[in-house]
Amino acid sequence: MGRFFLGRLTAIPLAFRERSGMELVQVAIMVAIAVALGLIFRTQITDFVNRVFEGLNDF
Repeated sequence: MGRFFLGRLTAIPLAFRERSGMELVQVAIMVAIAVALGLIFRTQITDFVNRVFEGLNDF
């Protein structure tokens, strides 16, 4: 694993910390995209959900 980050009494591989940070950035980007799409298609999503629940009431 090459380089190590020495902190307190443990040694954490630096490569693991870098991957973890990249995964966090990817998750943040995906959440931002989902929120943006939700805001853009808000009316269509609301209409769809209302139709689904109306269909369930008739069932």
